[in-house]
Amino acid sequence: MQQCEMMRALHDRNGVPPLRKIDASFAGLAKIVVGQQVSAQSAAAIWSRVAAGVRPCDAETLARMPDKRLSELGLSAGKVKTLKALADAIRSGAVDLSVFRRAPDEEIIAQLTAVHGIGPWTADIYLLFALRRADAFAAGDLAMQLAAQRLFMLDARPHAVALTALAERWRPWRGIAARMLWADYSRQKADARSAAGTKAG
Repeated sequence: MQQCEMMRALHDRNGVPPLRKIDASFAGLAKIVVGQQVSAQSAAAIWSRVAAGVRPCDAETLARMPDKRLSELGLSAGKVKTLKALADAIRSGAVDLSVFRRAPDEEIIAQLTAVHGIGPWTADIYLLFALRRADAFAAGDLAMQLAAQRLFMLDARPHAVALTALAERWRPWRGIAARMLWADYSRQKADARSAAGTKAG
C-alpha cells in the first residue's frame, strides 16, 4: 500500500482518514441497515430515534415491536421488513453473530446476504467498520465509486465489478484504500461547497 502512488497522493491530499467504529452486535448491524441508500445525515437522524425507541436494541426486542411503531421511528416499510428478517435470522440461528469474529469473510457475507434486504454493501460495511477486516472493500458504494473515478481519471463512474477489479492492486489492504477513497470524496464535496459559496458571495 505504501508503494502505491495513488494512495500516497490521497494521503498527501487528505491526511490519515478517521476510523469509523461500529459495534459488531445486532445494534451495529441494524445501524448499517438504516444507513442503506440514504444520506449520512438522514441515517443519523433516523438511527437516533430507533436507538432511543428500541431498548434494549437487540433481536428479541425488535422482533416483538409492531411494524407500525417502527415506522413511527422513521423507518421505511422496506427497512422494517429487513430489520425484522434480520432479527428472525438471528433468533433462529441462521445468522450467528457470535462466530463472526473468527469466521472467514466469505462465510459472513453469505450469511448476511441470505437475509431479505441485506446486500453486499451492508455486509462489506459490517466487515470493514464492525469487524475491522483489513481487506474489506465496499465496491458498491456510490461515494467510493465517484472517488475512484476521479483517482483513475475515468470517463464514467466504475460499477461494483469494475471497481473490484481496479482494487485488486490494493490487496490485502483494501480496507485502507476504502477509507482513503471515502476521505477524498468528502474532500471533494467540501471543496465543491466552498467554491459554490465563493461564487454566491
